[in-house]
Amino acid sequence: YCASQKKPILYASLYAVLTRHLYNDLDLTKKQRKEWIEYIQSFQDDDGLFKDPAVENEIAANSDWWGWRHLTLHAVMGLTALGAVAKKKFKFVEPFKDKDFTIKWLESRDWIVDPAETSNQVQNYFAILQYARDFQGEDWADKTLEIAYEWLNEKQDEKTGLWGMSFDSPTELSNGVQTGYHIWLLYFYDKKPIQYTERIIDSILKTQNKFGGFGVPLNSSACEDIDSIDPLVRLSQITDYRKEDIKQALQRAIPWVLANMNEDGGFVFRRYEPFTYGHSLMSSGRNESAMFPTWFRTLSLAYLGKCFPDSPIGKFNWQFVSCPGLQFWHH
Repeated sequence: YCASQKKPILYASLYAVLTRHLYNDLDLTKKQRKEWIEYIQSFQDDDGLFKDPAVENEIAANSDWWGWRHLTLHAVMGLTALGAVAKKKFKFVEPFKDKDFTIKWLESRDWIVDPAETSNQVQNYFAILQYARDFQGEDWADKTLEIAYEWLNEKQDEKTGLWGMSFDSPTELSNGVQTGYHIWLLYFYDKKPIQYTERIIDSILKTQNKFGGFGVPLNSSACEDIDSIDPLVRLSQITDYRKEDIKQALQRAIPWVLANMNEDGGFVFRRYEPFTYGHSLMSSGRNESAMFPTWFRTLSLAYLGKCFPDSPIGKFNWQFVSCPGLQFWHH
């Protein structure tokens, strides 16, 4: 996961696949590709979830910002990058075949205290439903997704375009945008119209700080940054609203993202701070490059390149994966 960690973990392997794929660097022999695919597949349980015993702990099964469902979404992206499909069906999403279950599930989430974690849940479950529909022939998933979009549209705040209850403070607004990022990706993947795009753009632009990052802390994290960069880039492709403001904001973001890159070519999650991501085997020291932020910040650069086609990052031949999740690009 990073130089100070000596144990291999599935998360790190997936971040390596996804980063190398982005850089158009998955030049593998047939044997290497087959071995890497088999390695990833070996972690899939009978319920469909990918589970890595090395990082098993008390939160792995019941959190969504990290853990088995989150790892599973990364696994299907990694397999797609390698040209493979998950072998087993995703039994853990089968309760969503029931329309009433889907609506009750959405309504029983915590949309008030921690909407960002709720949006991670929404993304993990519904992106896997998108994958089951598109890669495993589970046609029923499409109806479930339609129900979810309808419900989410009804609950979206028309003043801000966000989900949650309050967006008055900078922290609440930032949290609202992070919540939106996970949900909008579902819409973007399915090419669904997004409501209140102009209000969303207003909301996101307000989250930029004076260093060019998009968090309340000036040393904004890899998550805070991409959660604003990704939707701004995608929305700028479908509307002319505040196009110049978006361009300027994203221009300012480029040096900030690069300020989180180290001499070794890796990136930090948050500059000047150690970071533990879900498990001690995913801990990195102060200013130490780690696999998760290296992938996520590289992905930020790849999306930024879409807005600046004549810049070095725009001319670079980034590769995206054609599957649900976080690393697709629809032309």
